[in-house]
Amino acid sequence: MPKLKTHKATSKRFRYTGSGKLMRTKIGKSHLRRKKSARVKALFDRMIEVESRGAKRRVARLAPYLEKTGH
Repeated sequence: MPKLKTHKATSKRFRYTGSGKLMRTKIGKSHLRRKKSARVKALFDRMIEVESRGAKRRVARLAPYLEKTGH
């Protein structure tokens, strides 16, 4: 069977933690940050867990070789 191609945008946006959780960055992080408070800007640095089962399946399909160290 041939190798599957990885969707590069997906592989850059998502990460698996050591325990196997799928994490994503928050929206609104890239620009128009001058008007936001320092506290809000600091919160953008954290990643949050993907909880939707459908989103997890979609990421697994788009990036089949994304490291799943915890599984």
